[in-house]
Amino acid sequence: MAANNAGRSIFISYRRADAEGEAGRLFDDLTRAYGDASVFMDVSGIEPGVDFRKAIDANVSGCGVLLAVIGPSWATVASSDGSRRLDSPDDYVRLEIATALGRGIPVIPVLVHEAHMPALELLPDNLKELRYRNSVELTHARWSSDVTLLIAALKNYVAARQSNPAETVHATVPVQLPAPQAPASAPNEPPRSRMPVLLGIGAGVLLLAGVVLAMMHSATSPQLPPDPTPVQQEPDKPVSGKPRPVVANVRAAMLGKWQNSAGATGSDNLEQIAVSEPDGQLMVEAWGACAKGLCDWGPKAAVLKDTTAVTEAWELTHTPQEAKEQRSAVLSIRPSGNELEVTVHNTYHMPNGATTENLNPLQFVKMP
Repeated sequence: MAANNAGRSIFISYRRADAEGEAGRLFDDLTRAYGDASVFMDVSGIEPGVDFRKAIDANVSGCGVLLAVIGPSWATVASSDGSRRLDSPDDYVRLEIATALGRGIPVIPVLVHEAHMPALELLPDNLKELRYRNSVELTHARWSSDVTLLIAALKNYVAARQSNPAETVHATVPVQLPAPQAPASAPNEPPRSRMPVLLGIGAGVLLLAGVVLAMMHSATSPQLPPDPTPVQQEPDKPVSGKPRPVVANVRAAMLGKWQNSAGATGSDNLEQIAVSEPDGQLMVEAWGACAKGLCDWGPKAAVLKDTTAVTEAWELTHTPQEAKEQRSAVLSIRPSGNELEVTVHNTYHMPNGATTENLNPLQFVKMP
């Protein structure tokens, strides 16, 4: 199937409430590698009166591979009536993936935000085959290398533009290369002495014996547990093929007062945060947008996990909508250069008993 689809397009399927930021970032990376005309994200601009099912079928059927971007709430996001979107036959995401599976188009689940493949019982009948597709994972810490490996895998389905070669990435698994073959001797080349060959064979036997003795010694030596001490090194220097965590001065880089880089119209109602460290305990105070200005969410303690501070949950009732939906919010905060990457993890407890979640990544800049 891959050979027949080579050179055709990539279709990115995702949920806005689940992984909009990651899908957009992936779209930008793939368009740099394959060109704007080769990557589709969103079936947008459907004219009034056009059957959206046919429009989705037309877009998906023309692609060589579909990437299903799946975050933690992909299978549980609910509609305004409280019903699960995935249960609706008219759900866009369900239609996109079901169309690709029905047409035999390769579907690759792309897991983000530490998501796992949805359980089989959560999938409607026409999506159950998705559970058995090999998935790939894109992580925030290794985003560039993860995407580079994904682009290399997609070469089976889509031809990359020569003007935009993918960046080289160090392999994280051993690569077995075939042994080089010596060129054939010329017809009139005189016969060569066999002595170097015999010496080479002898050296090989000695080398093999050394390897066997080393393996026997390793098998009998006690195996010590890995050192649990966290690595504190400079960023961007790989350890075992993975970028090293940035540990030094992470706490100091978070301190201060920050504002949403989108300004007063910032999404998710989160406008400002202040990070402090009284008595060695990280504390985060947050302010959200209200009708008459900013609402003080109050302070919450935060715990530093590697390079990310995760707060306790706020129970938000500043607006009638928040009170009705019993909204709670947890912030994940990570320094990025001179800015902060802040992800809001919202949980809504609807009056009908349904619970929905979404993740909203935001960018914050330091206030003067």
